[in-house]
Amino acid sequence: MTWTDEELVARSRGGDLESFNQLILRWERPIYALAYRVIGRDEEARDVCQEAFLRAFRALPGFKGQAKFSSWLYRITLNLCRDWIRRHRRAPVSQMPEDTDPMELAAEVGPVETIEDLAARRELTLVVEKAMEFLPEEQRTAIILKEYHGLTFQEIADLQGCPLSTVKTRLYQGLTVLRRQLERNGHVRTAVKRV
Repeated sequence: MTWTDEELVARSRGGDLESFNQLILRWERPIYALAYRVIGRDEEARDVCQEAFLRAFRALPGFKGQAKFSSWLYRITLNLCRDWIRRHRRAPVSQMPEDTDPMELAAEVGPVETIEDLAARRELTLVVEKAMEFLPEEQRTAIILKEYHGLTFQEIADLQGCPLSTVKTRLYQGLTVLRRQLERNGHVRTAVKRV
């Protein structure tokens, strides 16, 4: 039987550690992918992912269920990423380790790709990540949450603690800057379809 997040949270709050382990298994890849996209470093993203689950576990008794568990977990992760960026006083980097593709980590198993498709997608991923370096943190985060994690505008507004109109503006402005940057590099046709 597959339990919903809400059921697993309730069971975890009742002391069932296996239920919390199920939540970790369910959300580990999306949380890692989010941390990686914000920070841009594999090892640090893994550390943030672990810390996010640890903090969620510790704070679980206070979780009221006013937001979805996933939204709450995303907020914890984004706060940890911001803390990491501030501590290291640097902009996120977008160098992807050769053996790691966050899109593959976060994606469901789908149709098998040809080698050519895989190579083109990896190249395109690098181009988009490089172009996203030029965006302010708020715009980059809004794009990551909307385009890569499929959150609604309202969920993003709740996570970022801002009005819905602000999220829409950040997304629009971020995508506009991203499109211009990709146009300058001659990648707009293929990359914008992806983003």
